[in-house]
This record gives sequence, C-alpha cells and structure tokens, in this order.
Amino acid sequence: MSTVTPFDDLRLTEWTSCGGCAAKWGAALLRDLVAELPSGADPGLLVGLAPFDDAAIYRLTDDVALVSTTDFFPPLVDHPADFGAIAAANACSDVFAMGGRVVMALNVAAFPEHFPREAITAIFDAASAVVAEAGGTVAGGHTIRNPEPIFGLAVQGVVHPDRVFRKAGIRPGDVLVLSKPIGTGLALAAGTDDDKVAAIAGMRRLNRGAAEQLTALGDAVHAVTDVTGYGLAGHGWEMADRSGVRVVVDTSGIVAYPGAAEAAAAGARTGGDARNRDYLAGHLDSSAAPGPEALCFDPQTSGGLLAAVGPDAAAELVSTGWWQVGVAEAGVAQLVLR
Repeated sequence: MSTVTPFDDLRLTEWTSCGGCAAKWGAALLRDLVAELPSGADPGLLVGLAPFDDAAIYRLTDDVALVSTTDFFPPLVDHPADFGAIAAANACSDVFAMGGRVVMALNVAAFPEHFPREAITAIFDAASAVVAEAGGTVAGGHTIRNPEPIFGLAVQGVVHPDRVFRKAGIRPGDVLVLSKPIGTGLALAAGTDDDKVAAIAGMRRLNRGAAEQLTALGDAVHAVTDVTGYGLAGHGWEMADRSGVRVVVDTSGIVAYPGAAEAAAAGARTGGDARNRDYLAGHLDSSAAPGPEALCFDPQTSGGLLAAVGPDAAAELVSTGWWQVGVAEAGVAQLVLR
C-alpha cells in the first residue's frame, strides 16, 4: 500500500513564472543601478558597493569582520523541502565565497494567502536544517503575502578582516577551478527525472567544505566567487574584469550535471541565457561550440565556488573533486571560451 504525502499533488513551479537565480535581474542592468547608488564613507566598511562583491564586509574589531548577504527567489523545484534547502544553501554560499563562517540567518518569505501551510513549514524546516549544517542558526525573519511564493534568507557570518576572499586578485598563470558541476538550469528545464534529481542534490550541497579547503590553502588562493545566476561566463568575466586579466575557459573540460550537456547540444536554452550573453557584449572572445558555450551562459542556482589559485594548489583541489575551468593570462580584461 503506497503512502500519500501532503505534497504529492503540489508542484511549486506551477505557482511562479520563473525560478531560482534565473529570476535575477540582468547583470548589465543591475551593474548600472548599483553604479548610481551612493557609496559609503565609513572606514569600517571593507567591501560594499564600490566595487560590489558576493557579500558586504564590515570590520568589527582588528580580528573580526561581519559578512552580510541576502538572497531569495521563486521556486525552481517542485518539492517544498528541496526548495527550502536549495534557497538556504544558495544564500549561505555568498558568505563562504567571501571566506566567512556562517553564524546566523533570517528567513525572507512571501507566500500567497491560500498557499498550503504544510508546504511553508517544510520549506522553513529544510532551510533551518541547511543553515545548521552551515554552522549557523535561523534566528527569525519576515513573511508577507504575495501572489507568487518567494523564499530565501539574509545570512550573517564572520571572517578575519585580513583573510577575506574577493573577486579581484587573479594573477597571470593562475588556474581557475570550480567545486561543483554546471548546468542546473538546463538540467531542470530539459533533463530527465533522474537528471533533475542529480541537479537538485548538487544544489542542496553546501559550499562550506569547499570554502574550508580554500582557507587552508592560504596565500595560494588569489580570488574567489560563487557561480550563480550570471553563469560561469558572467561570473568568470567579473573576476577577469576586477583583476585586469584574460580568463581563458577550456570548454572541452566542462563538468556538467547529467543531461545538461545533452540539452545544450540539442538547442535547449533557459530564460537567463540571453541576459547573460548581453552582459558580456564586447568582452567575449568565443570559438566554442554552441552546446558548451550555452553551458557557460546557463544560469546556476547554488553553484560551486570558482577560485583562482596557483598551479600546485589547483592540482591539490582537482585531486579532491574540483575541476579545472581554465587559466588566467596577461592582457586586456576579457573572457575567452575555447
């Protein structure tokens, strides 16, 4: 006799028009808006809007700085527990991308008034469990009414002020490595049920272990970000731009989630693909085949950490499951896909 769960007939993706980090505004528009905002003059603000990074950093003492970030989006998966866990892992990722340790989080939630209460509970419970796994505690939050469900978290962490990871800092000769596969958007949009299960498992996985590996490498780590809505290409370009180097991606070595490469080769594209391509207009040199190129522009949700490290450190990371994305070369800032 089969057991019926409260969510057997619930499909979260039917409640929304877009989901995950693909719901983000286009990077080009966001860049222009951020440029118009006033920048702070507080000397304690180590990382803010000029230039923006994965999270804000504020010095509290000589040995402790606060890491603060917010991330939320509509559902990209159907099961409430998966949605809550992925949203929490994605929000915590910005703290890890800055080299920080998660200490506390606040829920940011919006649901239709007739949204099933059991589903909201499952979302909150799954998110709380992931934040606990990240090392922190959900200490509160805010919930409002909204026609579409939206969930995420404001996450606070701590880091030593002298050990902050940033997008800038790549050196010519560095190797770029990534801690997770890419292709979450394509796998969810055009993959089989098994492909989607694999992508969901990857998105639920925290970047805590990857961040701890990078921290242990010390000065061999020169720049870090996490790969989310702007895709590998967009986030790789941001690192190249901030560092003043050419980042050359070898698309033949891409490690993708099951079904993603096949979907890209067959012509599948997600809604964020065109916006991500617009972001790189004038900054891209690509001779890659259409399929691998599309993987690089595919919006990711709860993607891995992208790090620029020395060759010896790269070999060590690759031996533990990271994969080599490409290399950094001297020259005018540019993203190169080969």
